[in-house]
Amino acid sequence: MKCLQSPGVFHHHNEPLLTPAPAVFLDRDGVLVEETGYLHTIENAILIPGAAHAVRRLNLHHIPAIIVTNQAGIARGYYAWKDFHTVQTHIEQEFQRHGARFDGLWACAHHPNGAGPLASDHPFRKPNPGMILDAGTKLNLDLSRSWLIGDKTIDIQAARNASLAGAILVRTGYGKSMEDEVRALTASAPTAIHLCETLTDAVTVILHHLGYNE
Repeated sequence: MKCLQSPGVFHHHNEPLLTPAPAVFLDRDGVLVEETGYLHTIENAILIPGAAHAVRRLNLHHIPAIIVTNQAGIARGYYAWKDFHTVQTHIEQEFQRHGARFDGLWACAHHPNGAGPLASDHPFRKPNPGMILDAGTKLNLDLSRSWLIGDKTIDIQAARNASLAGAILVRTGYGKSMEDEVRALTASAPTAIHLCETLTDAVTVILHHLGYNE
């Protein structure tokens, strides 16, 4: 199913699960592909080494892999939804070429400093939990056992605000510069928070917590 829910929110996803199960939510830029700053051309859409294999491991264990991405560049006028779709299609095709697939994508273009109807702190914009909660409803997910992997503090906050089981900050993208902020969250967050070097390491941690052996 593909749907532009509003001028600032887009999603596409598989059919809902028959029985609720945990998922892994993934930020896109800086986690799956290299952080280039407002990515909007396929030439700059470069997969992070090992990312496709990491997602494939989730696929092999039948764990839904779902992208949740802020796309403030649309609100700021740097690019349009059509540019986002071109890049996103290319990214998904590159992952498929390596035997990996995603079970859903949620993207929010709103930003408080944006233009027109997109100038808002929308409930779907991370660190708000809207994208995660909507995915949980539409895909019949067990959010209490689900995890999120991101490279920014707002990703970790979104996981906490959605009451996920855990969140992992990876040191790719902006991750290294966010470590101190994220460490400060660990003392008060009921959500388990980890720091990992790469997506590969993060998936290993999650599989262990979910009881999978490889």
